[in-house]
Amino acid sequence: MPPKQNPLKLNPLQLKTLTLFQELAKMEGYASPADEPGHIMISRLPHPHGDHFHLGHYVVRSRDASGLANEAAWAALQRKGLIQSLYPMGCVLTPEGAAYETGLKDEILHQSHH
Repeated sequence: MPPKQNPLKLNPLQLKTLTLFQELAKMEGYASPADEPGHIMISRLPHPHGDHFHLGHYVVRSRDASGLANEAAWAALQRKGLIQSLYPMGCVLTPEGAAYETGLKDEILHQSHH
């Protein structure tokens, strides 16, 4: 039986924000291991220029990243145990947050051509 899609019933903004946190957690310069095993400290956030920003070899539309500046989205992700919010400075991605299948990676992370 396949895993249940979105078992925590995250809304679209929360799903997009978590997807970006998951990607940031993999990137040197944005993230590092936190004190607790399996937790990742995201201490830097990207800044859009115009209608997009670059995230490693991906391009992200600013409209898909509005949750990075939305304290309520961070609070909801924290309530559900996916992050520990340090809004607006950064967050700690929990192992549950890292493993949560958002289903949006291919939809909001576009391959960069430059």
